[in-house]
Amino acid sequence: MKLVLVAAVALIDRDGRVLIAERPAGKPMAGLWEFPGGKVEPGETPEAALIRELHEELGIETWKSCLAPLTFASHAYEDFHLLMPLYACRKWEGALRPREGQRLKWARVGALKDYPMPPADLPLVAILRDWL
Repeated sequence: MKLVLVAAVALIDRDGRVLIAERPAGKPMAGLWEFPGGKVEPGETPEAALIRELHEELGIETWKSCLAPLTFASHAYEDFHLLMPLYACRKWEGALRPREGQRLKWARVGALKDYPMPPADLPLVAILRDWL
């Protein structure tokens, strides 16, 4: 089974809310909410992937020093196995702008259970809740 490495981040605002993004129509798992991030390209570190993805998808800048490793997900989907480190980030520059047609939502950690999420993201919510 193919192993896919994806890095994700819990962007946390000053009010302790977490940013989630809805997967847009036409993508696998469209309509589900997830933590921002994306695939780690060959030769790229998870932190570099997040810095790139946050710029491409949301128009913001952050730095490796602002990405705190939090936990990871390991989930077997039907045709691949996902390994996804989750980082926490409280500092970035720029105004969030959805650049790929996705909807964005700031949500309290306790309310994340009310948003349908991909199976790999679900265990991350409980860990994030305990951490915050």
